[in-house]
Amino acid sequence: MSRVLAVADSDSYLKWAAGLLDQLPAEWTSTLAVVRTPIAPSPAQISAAVSGTRAAQAEAPEVISARALRRLAERLRPDVLLVACTGPVVDVLVSDVLDGLKPRPVLVSGLPGISIPATEKAWLFRGGCDLFVVHSGREVEEFGRIGKELGAAGSTALARLPYLDGLLKSAAPAHIVSTEVPPHEPAGRRVVFATQAKVPKRREDRESILLALDRLAARRPDLDVVVKLRALTTERQTHNERYHYESLWASLETAGAVRPGGVRFAVGAMHEHLAEAAGFVTVSSTAALEAIAGEVPLLVLSDFGVSAEMINLVFEDSGCLGTLDDLAQGDFRRPTAAWCDANYFHDRASSDWIVRLTALVEQARTTGLPPVRPLLDGPAHAAARRRARLRVELPPNVLRAGYRASRRVRRYLKAIG
Repeated sequence: MSRVLAVADSDSYLKWAAGLLDQLPAEWTSTLAVVRTPIAPSPAQISAAVSGTRAAQAEAPEVISARALRRLAERLRPDVLLVACTGPVVDVLVSDVLDGLKPRPVLVSGLPGISIPATEKAWLFRGGCDLFVVHSGREVEEFGRIGKELGAAGSTALARLPYLDGLLKSAAPAHIVSTEVPPHEPAGRRVVFATQAKVPKRREDRESILLALDRLAARRPDLDVVVKLRALTTERQTHNERYHYESLWASLETAGAVRPGGVRFAVGAMHEHLAEAAGFVTVSSTAALEAIAGEVPLLVLSDFGVSAEMINLVFEDSGCLGTLDDLAQGDFRRPTAAWCDANYFHDRASSDWIVRLTALVEQARTTGLPPVRPLLDGPAHAAARRRARLRVELPPNVLRAGYRASRRVRRYLKAIG
């Protein structure tokens, strides 16, 4: 039996960690915690993130400081540390806060969703980990190549995205997406738009999505058109959202550009929304994969470009790309079987992360693991790591006050300079 301690720092990473823990052998034990940072999820977000996993049946993961996390790790003496966090937090936890634990645990990290194209930055922050978990053969190939080029000591491993298997309605992914087999007809009457904090960036682009949703709702009054929010305006999420969709809708409604109550806004677990869905739309959200798994026809909007910047490059040749006009017409699509096999719906037998992890645990118990060797090390990275340490040590309200004071000082110095 092996012991696993998993730590997350945001809603998306918490959802990923809780699902990944469910893939472990039944006899392994696990503990899940949230490290306190400015983007730590609210109680409602925590509940939604762990919904549908074994973690939902236990006491809610506690939000704790970095020092408390260290004490927890020293008490539990885990065989495995799953560091399910944003890059800078992974680096400071592995290289500083949790450094020197005895016995030295296997260090695992990864990315919680679509990660094409692969980036050096993702590896650099996770270079001190033994195992980097990704979710498609294409990602393994690209991140494996980058890791070798950077001289990373760890290796990439393949897992199924943890929240997909529970949604699949048939054993073989190809069957649910084959263009030759009549698709399952969704039973619901809901159309779900999954927001994404980072894209599109421009206010007018976001407004154009809301206008198209309003047109769809007017044309199809039988549909329940829902904007599924990642967070309320009072909550934080993995990435900052400059133009929140609910605030934009209020402005459009005031200006008379949309019908009052034309669409509605909701939070909660994505799988619960998809259970009632007849269609799904997004710009780039990983929830598109959940829609595919649930046999919900979808649209990935291409109006704002298909590129690495828009985080939707992976959907090229999927058969799912469409426009705002398609959305307004309710013209949703299904991906091809070939695309699914290459992207996130590979055969479960191809996943090797648990085999690799088990071997590393055995190595740790017998010959031992080598010292942690981060890729970001030395004086050049010391200042950035100190800033990251403050993010996991200080209460968010103290940090925000410090940031405001720092901005005021910079503005004052600029004015007198």
